[in-house]
Amino acid sequence: MSGELTKLKIRAFSDEQFSEEVADGEFRTLLNPETYVFKYKIEQNDDQASGTSASSPRFNRALPEDLELEFVFDRTGVLTDYGAAGTADNKTFKDEGRGVIDDLEHFKKVVFDYNGEEHKPNYLIISWGTLLFKGSLSEMDITFKLFKPDGTPLRATARAKFKGFVEDNLRVAMENSSSSDLTHVREVKKGDTLPLMTFRIYGDSKYYLEVAKANRITNFRKLEVGQRIFFPPIEKSS
Repeated sequence: MSGELTKLKIRAFSDEQFSEEVADGEFRTLLNPETYVFKYKIEQNDDQASGTSASSPRFNRALPEDLELEFVFDRTGVLTDYGAAGTADNKTFKDEGRGVIDDLEHFKKVVFDYNGEEHKPNYLIISWGTLLFKGSLSEMDITFKLFKPDGTPLRATARAKFKGFVEDNLRVAMENSSSSDLTHVREVKKGDTLPLMTFRIYGDSKYYLEVAKANRITNFRKLEVGQRIFFPPIEKSS
């Protein structure tokens, strides 16, 4: 329904293909975050070359991006849109004397606990609006802010950092610049022909007619320098 409030959701999986969902492995935040932060890092090799007076950094590779989020847990009664642990569906507020303990335990079960035989953190899909992130927890701090007279915490915030994750089959394709499993866009240079450009991408020039069709090129013999050509994924015939 248009205008309906959507809550940030985290789903936990036991495998890197994100096909085996963990039992009770879904968490919905009570309050959506005010901000979220993506961090990107580049590795550089600063080794000094022999016979030179200064080192020249060389690009090695881009590391997976980090995502930073803050989660709020509150059982003071101020926020009444709070149901069972980890959900925001039930309108009835229940403290049951345990404050935010159950909520935090469910959150930790999803994002922090090791899964099964692999003894590694769960693989996570974090989704909210245009945010769709695949990764696993790398760091988390929980701050307790308000307490009952007996010391039971009623309010807490969790600052979490997640390391981006790419499935092996996609990573291999991404790192193989000639892979025909991915979409490519190339700019026509002097001397280029469509069969030649097709050969560079797919390793075989015979697919040039399919490329021409995808780009609505009626005369593939007259390419213009600077023209951008779209090379779609093609299922190769044997």
